[in-house]
This record gives sequence, structure tokens and C-alpha cells, in this order.
Amino acid sequence: MKGARLIAACLALGALAVSSGCLSLPGSPLADCQSQNRMLAQQRRALEAEIASLTVHKANIEDKLFRTEDDLRLLEEEVGLDRGELAEYRQERSRLEEGFRGLANVRSRVPPEVAQQLVALCDRFPDLHYDPVTGISKLDTDVLFDSGRTELKPGAEQFLAELAAELNSPEAADLKIVVVGHTDDERVAGRTVRNEFPNNFHLSTSRALAVADSLCRRGLAEQRIGVSGFAAHEPIAPNASPDDRRKNRRVEVFVMGPDVPVVGWTDSIPSLY
Repeated sequence: MKGARLIAACLALGALAVSSGCLSLPGSPLADCQSQNRMLAQQRRALEAEIASLTVHKANIEDKLFRTEDDLRLLEEEVGLDRGELAEYRQERSRLEEGFRGLANVRSRVPPEVAQQLVALCDRFPDLHYDPVTGISKLDTDVLFDSGRTELKPGAEQFLAELAAELNSPEAADLKIVVVGHTDDERVAGRTVRNEFPNNFHLSTSRALAVADSLCRRGLAEQRIGVSGFAAHEPIAPNASPDDRRKNRRVEVFVMGPDVPVVGWTDSIPSLY
């Protein structure tokens, strides 16, 4: 009887242990399966979160792509329009240039004899060059000045004397002369000099006046001469070095036919006066 009761008690304890999960002991197959299942569940949740984030990112990229494509279409339309306008501007410029050449050829060219004399003059002065622009014959004198000064440098007086002699010839008697002064881009240096020339407009105009006065002293009539100053606003070099700035400190002499319109010259623009 005692043996039977002992067996029954053991069976009861085993059933209780099974029902309470006591068989899921660490290291048992069931515990390992349960741990792996929990790990896989965590990984699945992490992957689902990553997929959700990627989905949102994909939607944002698609929106940006659509907007970029719309912007590209608009730019293509604008570029096409700009190219059309540019072509029209070029055609209009060509028409104006042709008309200007035709008008200049009819009435405004410097006489051939004077043009030859000016070319010969430039040949004697290598730093000079003659630009026979149709309608306005242009002679770039490149008369140099030291910084902040209005005195002509050595050699300029000789050139101006020969130029005045050419312009006083009977063939050139009707030609007009406009003297234009230029400076570099540096501020007028020194208080004493600034008292005389407050800015580069004053300085460039004074340089043009120095050339005009030199021509007048050599017999050129004052009524044939106009003077202007552009300060540093029309450079021929970038003002990046002393040599460039030296080139920009210059005076240009424009020689033109009697019928060429010149601002401020009343007889050349009778419709305004």
C-alpha cells in the first residue's frame, strides 16, 4: 500500500510540474525555441519599422523627382524663349549695323587723303593705331599720364604737333575732333592733388583738356574740338597691375566727318535745336 501511495504522489507532482511550465528549464529545447522566437519577433518588428521608413523616404524622393521634372520643363521652355529672343536681337543688330554702314558710306567717311595721313602718322608712333570705323574714324592716341597728373608725358607733345598739322591740312578742314580722357580705378591720391581734382571725373576731363589745349596752341580751331571725361569707367585693361593701370590713364582723340551726329554739337543734330 505504501508503494502504491508513493507512486501516486510522484505522478501528481509530475502533473503539477508540467501544468506550471516547470519543464521549460534553461538549456532545454523548449526554452531555446522560445528564446529564438522572441528574437525573431523583435527582428521582424525592426524590419517592419525600417520598411515603413523607407516607404516614406521613397514617397519623398518621388515627390522631389516630380517637382524637378516640372522645373526642368519650365526651364526648357524659358531657354527656348530666350534663344528666340537672342536670335531676334542679333538679327536686329545686324540690320542696324548694315543701315549704319550704308549711311556712313554715303556721307560721313573721313576723306581718303586724310585717312592715309593718319595711318602714316600712326606708323611713326608704334603705340598708336588707327581704327577706320565706318562713319566715325577713330584714332586712339594712348597719350599717357602719370598717376594723379595732367601733364603730358615726354613724346606726347611731338605727336600732338604732327596731329595738329595733319588736321589743319585743307583736306581735313571740315573734320571734327572729340578728345576723351580716362583714368585708372585708383582714388586720386594725396590731399593736395584731391583739392585740385576731387575725383576721377575731374582728373579725366583735365587730361582731355590738356590734349585739347595742346592742339589749340598748334593752330587747331577751338570750334572744331569737343572735350569729355569718362573717369575709370571705360578701361581697356583690367586695372590688375601697374602696367594695366598705365594703359588706362589715357586720352583718345576721335576724328570724324562733319555730318556725324555728336551729342552737344548743335549743327550735327539740327533736329534737336
